Amino acid sequence: MIPTRTDGAVAPGVLLREPVGALVDPGEHLWGFGGVHGGLTLALLTAAMGEQAPGALLQSSTARYHRPLHGGFRVEVSPVRSGRTLSSLAGRATTEQGVHVDASATFGSPGRDSWPVVSPAAPAVPRPEDCEVFTIPPEFVAISTSMEIRAVGPDRPYAGGTEAELTAWIRLVEDSEPPDAHRLILLMDGLAPSYSAVLREMLPIPTVEFTVRPGAGLARAESPWVLLHARTHQAGADGWIDERIDAWGPGGDHLGSARQLRLVTGRPRDV
Repeated sequence: MIPTRTDGAVAPGVLLREPVGALVDPGEHLWGFGGVHGGLTLALLTAAMGEQAPGALLQSSTARYHRPLHGGFRVEVSPVRSGRTLSSLAGRATTEQGVHVDASATFGSPGRDSWPVVSPAAPAVPRPEDCEVFTIPPEFVAISTSMEIRAVGPDRPYAGGTEAELTAWIRLVEDSEPPDAHRLILLMDGLAPSYSAVLREMLPIPTVEFTVRPGAGLARAESPWVLLHARTHQAGADGWIDERIDAWGPGGDHLGSARQLRLVTGRPRDV
């Protein structure tokens, strides 16, 4: 039986457990800001690419967003290079209007070596149940009803703070499964842009490019909760933003890293 949400709509994790077909229509309940959620789109394209690299582990996946998806789309996958050590593939989300999202992914064969592991340490934060729930209005981001977000620290989106960073626990509400690579991609894109923490106006900050790299601790994940720390690495006066995101499990295992190239659209009121 395919799980659904309480309103009968198919939950996002279901789409990531099922084989990805040539045609995908996530439904408006899985939209982000202005179209199909970007993290979900990359997760679906990555899953489709992974179907052509059986047994290999995802090392990196990148999407470039050219235009929003406002409904169903066709998934196209093509091999770039296939070898014993690594495989590279390309994926696209297209409609009759052309290419909306193009993606690339690198998969590697499971290694047997025991090299030293290097990963960022998790920040000291309260447990999810000790943090307040942060609710994103579903009229802005419909897919937010499929997620539970517990804010950590004082920073909030569009609160005019001094630090361009956001920290929060996040999980899918449909079940208690720990994240795999595809769920991690989806959840990595679950927070508002970190740059929004220093703004007071709700200006759109869409993603232009999104890269996710799973970490060494993802294979040991046991909890559905993921701790995200997103910070703006640098931002120019022209609105282009380089954002970095790290994810950990409740036990401190580093689950992965991400990088987003964003662009502030619109103009501030005092300009």
